[in-house]
Amino acid sequence: MSNDALAQFDQTVLDMIEYSPLGAVPHTPTHQDALGRLRASHQVYPSADFKNGYVTLRSLSTKHTFYASKLEAFLAGAADATELETDDSIYGRYVNSLPPIAQERAEGHRATVVGRRLHHRIKHGVEGAAEPMHALFLVPGSGVHAGLPGNYLYGSIFQKSADAITGGWAIQVHDVENGTASCELANRAEAASRLEDVLASAPFLLGELAELGFHLN
Repeated sequence: MSNDALAQFDQTVLDMIEYSPLGAVPHTPTHQDALGRLRASHQVYPSADFKNGYVTLRSLSTKHTFYASKLEAFLAGAADATELETDDSIYGRYVNSLPPIAQERAEGHRATVVGRRLHHRIKHGVEGAAEPMHALFLVPGSGVHAGLPGNYLYGSIFQKSADAITGGWAIQVHDVENGTASCELANRAEAASRLEDVLASAPFLLGELAELGFHLN
């Protein structure tokens, strides 16, 4: 089969996934070969919503990202941390964006996702200082494992020290299980620039963040 014929068939399978309610692909060798090529080129990801289903990069590209209101202003030094939207509120907007059938499943992950704020505060030893900045974000994509319902990865940008301007910062991105990509930054300005790159790159596979200096755990 010529390369042109393969490309045409891959496009047919891509359309099949996109228009299937379950993102399903027939289990014939030809269809599975096409699926392998589409996965290798990062055009399709395993679906977080349907077992053995897939979701296309093209469809994920239409989804919204969710992050704190006034986050850009805070990272630019034009707003105070107390003005930031809470992680719980951000997560609520994400849940409300999902179809009703997925909202209940997403609510089942709320405690884990929102609760990472305390985990980061204790781990980095700043719990005794002024409340360190920690802001949740959610972006379309997939990881080592599937993402959250709706095919979302979740992450956070947070302070590693009490000094918000010149102290250390970190960004982490997670799939629904234990896949994590992390990056440590020297100061708030670097953290702001790197977060902008992450948000602009979505949707993505977790491993693709290596190109932005992240380490996959």
